[in-house]
Amino acid sequence: MKFLKSTFGLLNKFELILWAVSLVVVILSYVLSGTNDLLTLMASAIGVTSLIFLAKGFCIGQVLIIIFSVFYGIISFRNQYYGEMITYLCITTPIAVVALIQWIKHPFKSTKEVEVSRISKGHVLSMCLSGLLITILFYFILHTFGNATLMVSTISITTSYIAAYLTAVRSPYYALGYAANDIVLIILWIVASTKDISNIPMISCFTMFLINDLYGFYSWKEMEKRQLK
Repeated sequence: MKFLKSTFGLLNKFELILWAVSLVVVILSYVLSGTNDLLTLMASAIGVTSLIFLAKGFCIGQVLIIIFSVFYGIISFRNQYYGEMITYLCITTPIAVVALIQWIKHPFKSTKEVEVSRISKGHVLSMCLSGLLITILFYFILHTFGNATLMVSTISITTSYIAAYLTAVRSPYYALGYAANDIVLIILWIVASTKDISNIPMISCFTMFLINDLYGFYSWKEMEKRQLK
């Protein structure tokens, strides 16, 4: 109880409203779709909760992202979205672990807030080259697996990797990377929902992810200004 108060108590009024609305949207979507897939509901609820804490620069957000990634990987496997499964289990989760360690090592003074870092030219070059290699590699891997939506899943891998990389180096632009990934995933799950309406909650989930990630970028830029002072 003390942990919840000390964590949620640091959210401002707008953030609490955004978190509550996000939860309501994913729960209503789950109920109205008539699905009984509790894993999808749990993943969505954990996902939107993680993003509000990532927007604050709190390490608990990274912990929740790791849990979400495992659940989402399972959901993706069931829908033959092997690209998503590989992305979240083999790329997003390990990088989130690295990011968690980096965030723990770099707090801003004595607060729960991570210290914002400006990405260097070396990081940009490393991110672009490694991102290109990963994109090419996984395109052929997914082609071999017969992925349900090859091109969309490949783009998702690229945007997800860039977002995760920027998160690990504590850049505010991580949120724009995830926002781009959210748009790709909204399209992907719309396609899946035409075949199975139980996937509709995932559309709502990533729509709320998009809104939360856009707020995350704004929040981190404000953090950056405040920390520079």
